[in-house]
Amino acid sequence: MTVASPTTLYDKVFNDHVIDTMEDGTCLIYIDRHLVHEVTSPQAFEGLRNANRSVRRPDLTLSTVDHNIPTSSRKEFKNVSSFVKQPDSKVQCETLEDNIKAFGLTYFGLGDKRQGIVHVIGPEQGFTLPGTTVVCGDSHTSTHGAFGALAFGIGTSEVEHVLATQTLLQKKSKNLRISVNGTLPVGVQSKDVILHIIGVIGTAGGTGHVIEFAGPVIESLSIDARMSICNMSIEAGARAGMIAPDQITFDYLKGRPLAPKGADWEKAEKYWKSLRSDPGAKYDKEVVINGSDIIPTVTWGTTPQDVVQITGKVPDPASYSDLAQRAGVERSLEYMGLTPNTPINEISIDKVFIGSCTNSRIEDLRSVAQVVKGRKVASHVYAMIVPGSGLIKKQAEDEGLASIFTEAGFDWREAGCSMCLGMNEDQLKPYERCASTSNRNFEGRQGFKGRTHLMSPAMAAAAAIKGKLADVREFIPVESALVLQFETKDSKSYIFPFAQTDYPTAGVAAESDDGPQAGMPPFTVLKGTAAPMPMTNIDTDKIIPKQFLKTIKRTGLGTALFYELRYHADGTPDPEFVLNKPQYQKSSILIAGANFGCGSSREHAPWALNDFGIRCIIAPSFADIFENNTTKNGMLPITLPQQTVDILCKDAEQGLELEVDLPNQVIRRSDGDEISFKIESFRKHCLVNGLDDIGLTMQKKKLIASFESHRSANYPWLDGQKYQKVPIAVGGGSNTDW
Repeated sequence: MTVASPTTLYDKVFNDHVIDTMEDGTCLIYIDRHLVHEVTSPQAFEGLRNANRSVRRPDLTLSTVDHNIPTSSRKEFKNVSSFVKQPDSKVQCETLEDNIKAFGLTYFGLGDKRQGIVHVIGPEQGFTLPGTTVVCGDSHTSTHGAFGALAFGIGTSEVEHVLATQTLLQKKSKNLRISVNGTLPVGVQSKDVILHIIGVIGTAGGTGHVIEFAGPVIESLSIDARMSICNMSIEAGARAGMIAPDQITFDYLKGRPLAPKGADWEKAEKYWKSLRSDPGAKYDKEVVINGSDIIPTVTWGTTPQDVVQITGKVPDPASYSDLAQRAGVERSLEYMGLTPNTPINEISIDKVFIGSCTNSRIEDLRSVAQVVKGRKVASHVYAMIVPGSGLIKKQAEDEGLASIFTEAGFDWREAGCSMCLGMNEDQLKPYERCASTSNRNFEGRQGFKGRTHLMSPAMAAAAAIKGKLADVREFIPVESALVLQFETKDSKSYIFPFAQTDYPTAGVAAESDDGPQAGMPPFTVLKGTAAPMPMTNIDTDKIIPKQFLKTIKRTGLGTALFYELRYHADGTPDPEFVLNKPQYQKSSILIAGANFGCGSSREHAPWALNDFGIRCIIAPSFADIFENNTTKNGMLPITLPQQTVDILCKDAEQGLELEVDLPNQVIRRSDGDEISFKIESFRKHCLVNGLDDIGLTMQKKKLIASFESHRSANYPWLDGQKYQKVPIAVGGGSNTDW
């Protein structure tokens, strides 16, 4: 009898979803839960229409608007067309509502209390469940890993793939376990924990891995706190973050509208209890953190790894021996307007933002209330609080938290992503400095030239009161942690069941719904001038800023590529930027630095590169999601050692041509030297033959149907028949009670 090898949590969940495996290890996996919002979905639905395809499982998709909607009062809300003032935002929201109606999907619109940030409403409704695969066209889908789900962000091509097939093509990731041992000091929240972790391992420390967070500190955390940690797994470069489900998880889920009921609950809970890494399971990497070493933490620079304790100082570039690191620190300090060796707690701020999918839940708001109760926001500071959903907003108001906020001088807003990425009116002005509870401090993330310091909700609250970055421990008793001194209420009392509606809902796609086999231009041999851009950590916001994401098309983004690097503040081209130089204006190959494409899962970054004419990027390493997105668009990412990239970069600086031969997997330099490179055989096959993933997956429809049948029989709580008919609430409607 063969004894099974000890298995990690990630491997258990991944293996349980494999429908088919290719020769090179690429797997077709089933997707249990799909979340959709207005920014990354328009082009996916357009693809379905163009190929005459339906949504395979409408019951497994939940939709909302969140990224660029206004967070102003909705008391006079009638419909999206009259409420959303920004033209591009309005088009995206209207387009989503049109697509929801056309394809019969579940939708929480602006007139529905349940509307909110996509990664808040999924768990809130019990849509997110342990052991499931959860995807969304948003990198912070990793949030849902707090439930023991395998949750990760995808690009728009993959959004279309899930809608059409309820599957994805994935290569298995490596396993990284991060154990946080001991106990946390007073005043330290989960946001401090994850910022500390990223500071230790770096923004590329988790690349190629799924992180399992473990240890006594993690096990002691609430679900809200666990979601904050898993949310920022992507900022460490990981594909996803996961925490094993336990009684805390089960207590959170029980009784929520979309969680299993009765006998299904008993069966589900029994299965969920098996979702733990086995003793002796092997990890590819392990990191151990001492919880007592963590104190309140903030970022000082322009990546989430640029962290410092609140008692520390702004780093001095002169202390870095590595010249590339020194240059990066100098650039960050120049952008942030900081002087080396300045004490962190002496940095004055202009604005405070408390919200985002990282920190907008009821527990976050309670910790803010504890700090600000009976105090006032500094006179020179504008401070805003944006709840994660309409239900959280109502609960905060019923608990008296909202009154505490407004009495202290905070602007109490409606649910949405808001200033986290500044796609709506909530933005920083140039050179304004913000204490933010969001997840990214990239250049221009919260507004053009805006300066962002990431921190916990309690720390942001302390900064609002002091008017500068401050130590929250000054505001709470030494003997107590962040525990409210007044009565709190169970959040589940604010979650109400789904109602019925006459809006149409579609069933599983019929076997005749294959539609035509769409394709991409084949990639065989590419010859041309390569543009040298050796900067490290070029993130997706730097590739294309968020103000250009308000489009419902895949094309027309080339002029916005590297916008803030490529143009002066007045919109005129910077002649010193590489792609503005005459010899590189038609480059089809880009030579880049390590960790290229880190940040968002949005596919707009490769669209912009492709639209400019760049078909191949060569770098020492890529962010996982970005690398995947490029291949979905017929582009070739090539990973080579830093030393080899440096050689090619020098060729590019001399204006020498390169020839990239994908069939033979070689790069030919102008002197005849050949450099070989590796690529997965399945991905190479698709690129060389111009094959798209959906067309290939449609050939496996019988395998998918068989897998679904087995899944329904063994895990009946994963099917969505009980909540398939839900209120669309496109206009005002009976659910509007603001």
